[in-house]
Amino acid sequence: MAAGEYALAMTIERETEAGSIFGGLERADYERLTRELTGYCYRMLGSPFDAEDAVQDTMVRAWREYGSFEGRSSLRTWLHRIATNVCIDMLRKRKPRIVPMELQPPTRAEGIQVPPPLSERTWVLPIPDAKLAGSSADPAEEVVFRETIRLAFVAALQRLTPRQRAALILRDVLKLSAAETAEALGTTVASANSALQRARATLPAIDDNEPAESDPDPALLEEYVTAFQAYDLPRLTALLRSDAVNSMPPLPLWLLGRDEIRAWLSGPGSECRGSRLLPTAANGCAAFAQYRPDGGGGFHPWAIQVLETDGSLISGLHCYVFPELFTYFGFPAAL
Repeated sequence: MAAGEYALAMTIERETEAGSIFGGLERADYERLTRELTGYCYRMLGSPFDAEDAVQDTMVRAWREYGSFEGRSSLRTWLHRIATNVCIDMLRKRKPRIVPMELQPPTRAEGIQVPPPLSERTWVLPIPDAKLAGSSADPAEEVVFRETIRLAFVAALQRLTPRQRAALILRDVLKLSAAETAEALGTTVASANSALQRARATLPAIDDNEPAESDPDPALLEEYVTAFQAYDLPRLTALLRSDAVNSMPPLPLWLLGRDEIRAWLSGPGSECRGSRLLPTAANGCAAFAQYRPDGGGGFHPWAIQVLETDGSLISGLHCYVFPELFTYFGFPAAL
């Protein structure tokens, strides 16, 4: 961000701290809109870091252009139009992010030669639930929030064109009307509906009448932490479904099945022995910050683990070995 844009962002932050912004919008409403924009930009871009940059850029542009805002649409729709343009501009400059399961077939752990890691910009990255607008009192809205922030759904969104992606999120996730979606996209209702139809044909339907995925049993999470910190592999792998998936970005590999995961944990993964886990929540799932021993009696950041469960067993264990995520998740640089 240029120096002038940074100074403007700081002005916006001070205005927000004072309690109002954009012609009297209350701080609580501003923060709610910011969380909603963060979720929108994250779904569009697949990265919490890119989403943060996009939201900041959106607010800077909105501050500059607020004098020309005539109120013909709601402030919410207007901000999403700016955010859409920001995200599309960013997406023109980079390839879509992916998850390891899209890159190649599952890897056999036996005799594995660990491949070199790929760039952070390759991967869909997790985002803490606390950064997003969620926890609605409406059960149907909560279902939509959780379904559409899952890693697999965010990865699937990246396969759409940017405009299809935006149309789907605006209509099916944020529940904007057809006219509001067209306004946010800067196009006609017919064109916006066409983009939406193509997106829906590619992705599975979002059904807000279906119950949300079962929350993990707290006893399961407690047992997982105990088993992982003790590095008790029989106890740990007993918590996995037989068809569980394990991925480890930035490594371009993934494992399928309890036996393969155990073989990995017994081999290259054994360097995780002695780790400590701190709880958090990411992408609508239970998550943990994993710290590895640093050799000097302390622990250093290693990976953010995101656990997918069917309620009673772990169906997905996704370990993001990006220490820079720890700051974004609010964790210390060392234990």
